[in-house]
Amino acid sequence: MKHNRFIISISIIGLAVLMLMLNFTSPTEIGPVGVLLFFTTLYVFIFGILTLAMQAFFYFTMKKPALSHKEYLYSAVLAFGPIMLLMARSFGAINLWTIVLIILFLSLAEFLVYKRI
Repeated sequence: MKHNRFIISISIIGLAVLMLMLNFTSPTEIGPVGVLLFFTTLYVFIFGILTLAMQAFFYFTMKKPALSHKEYLYSAVLAFGPIMLLMARSFGAINLWTIVLIILFLSLAEFLVYKRI
């Protein structure tokens, strides 16, 4: 339960930083460090949302009140998917082949978590 409070609080802080960045800056004036901060806070926010969704799923389907270490890793890997889609969109390379490659990469990463841990 302590992990969930920490993840929720970090996710809310990430959302606040994202809102501040989106309202007060533009991509041209923020610079490379700001872009890195944007993608990092977006990842943290998506990780928090996916962790809560996975916890709700496991609670309602398996009556499991807390997530294990492995489920946190699954949500951490899965949270990188929207980041990759956003980066591909910023390069203007969104097509079916890009989406298939992103799904393949996420599947391989989830398989690695499944086998290693």
